[in-house]
Amino acid sequence: MSDFEIEQTQPSSVEETQPAPSQRKRGRGLWVLLSIGVIILALLAGGWAGYQSALGARQTARQNMVMQGLLEQFQLALVDIQFKRYEIARQRLEYILGVDPNFPMAQQKLAEVLVQMSIPTATPSPTVTPTADLSQVNELLQRAQGYIAAQDWLNALATLDTLRKRDPSFHSVEVDGMYYLALLSQGKEYIRQGNLETGIYYLTLAERFGPLDRDANALREGARLYITAASFWEIDWGQAYTLFGQLASGFPGLSDGTMTTTRRFYIAAMRYGDVLFGKGQYCDAWSAYQAAMQYGQLEKQSKKNADEAYLACYPPTPTPLIPVATPTPTP
Repeated sequence: MSDFEIEQTQPSSVEETQPAPSQRKRGRGLWVLLSIGVIILALLAGGWAGYQSALGARQTARQNMVMQGLLEQFQLALVDIQFKRYEIARQRLEYILGVDPNFPMAQQKLAEVLVQMSIPTATPSPTVTPTADLSQVNELLQRAQGYIAAQDWLNALATLDTLRKRDPSFHSVEVDGMYYLALLSQGKEYIRQGNLETGIYYLTLAERFGPLDRDANALREGARLYITAASFWEIDWGQAYTLFGQLASGFPGLSDGTMTTTRRFYIAAMRYGDVLFGKGQYCDAWSAYQAAMQYGQLEKQSKKNADEAYLACYPPTPTPLIPVATPTPTP
């Protein structure tokens, strides 16, 4: 090969082997854009996860609100049946079943309403209304007053029903006030006895004669929340734990005739802790076990799980070894 050919195959200078400045700038720009894209994707992924978590919480709250509304409609349907407003009761019950076909007793009550609506109503023949015997209604009024003074609410209500059938206009304002007091007091008593549904029903009837006082309204809301919480029993321990936890502070002795609020919260906290422990969520499980231990000792298996969950959540800090100084021999 000649000297001329060698010169043509070699680069003429060092600059020809280096990329042009514009190419280097373009490379750095691509890296910057790629980094920004990665950051944006990470932010979007985190935002999506937070959105899904918030969406789940809202869905749970919405389900609780729907259940609360259905329960209120069912109680109003019972009131309508009591006063023989069967068409309105039918509409309420059909709405409930349309939302929740498995709502307790709704199908049974709808069947009863349809039976009552199918019975032909006899057209009463005009009769001469006899003059009311005021001595009898006065006696009934005094008897009802005596029952109310003795706090015998059921006999007071029965007497007031008889009085109102005899003469609906007799001392109507006073009788309405007695109805309100008797229904209100008996409703509270039923709820405190553990008969929650009947207590809610009586308080709803009392509300037709006047607004409920603060204590009665809170007691009715507590009873409704207890019924909702009990519907998750052995089905969703997380919901049972949350709802009975809300009740435990305000209504610790509230019961449905089987267990008090605090007893149900104690059991639900243990069971929910076991569920979380099985999922490996040790810190959350330990928190649930701690809540249960406020109301009693843990059961054997739950106690074992709680000990392991505590160690997993709070591992012991290793103690550093301190070197022992070797004494210097005396010469």
